[in-house]
Formats: sequence, C-alpha cells, structure tokens
Amino acid sequence: MVERRSPKPNVEGSSPSWPGKINREVDMSKIIKFSKECVAELRKVVWPTRADVLSSVKVVIVSTIIIAAFLGILDSIFVAVFSWIF
Repeated sequence: MVERRSPKPNVEGSSPSWPGKINREVDMSKIIKFSKECVAELRKVVWPTRADVLSSVKVVIVSTIIIAAFLGILDSIFVAVFSWIF
C-alpha cells in the first residue's frame, strides 16, 4: 500500500469537508492600506465628461426604441401568421 502525503504536511484542514482554521483577527493596517490603494486607483481613472455620458444615453435610448419597434412588428407578423394557421 502506498502512503499518501499532502504536499504541505503542516497545513490543517486539507480535506474539503473540514476547512482549516480561520484567522479572525482583523489587522487594521491592512484595511487602511487597502483603502488608500483604492483611492489612489480611483484618482487614476479618466471619468467621462457630461457630453460623453449624454451622447451614450442617447445612443442607448434610440437603439432601444428601434429594437422595440422591430420586435413589435415581428410579433404582429407572428400573431397574424399563427391566427391564419389555427
């Protein structure tokens, strides 16, 4: 019989049915560091201008109306065809 060993023998809870110990200590320095890094990344973001946003909104509204009209016409055709068949 072959003996099987975990690649990391000192790791507790290697079985999926029994998770390892969870360290519940909160290190505030890690949280503060994460928050500062988030703010730094958000400062690098190039936010869209008002004109860009309005232009995008207009495109979305117009395309939604066009697709709704197309689907409405297609639905009317299907209703007519199926009422003619049945």
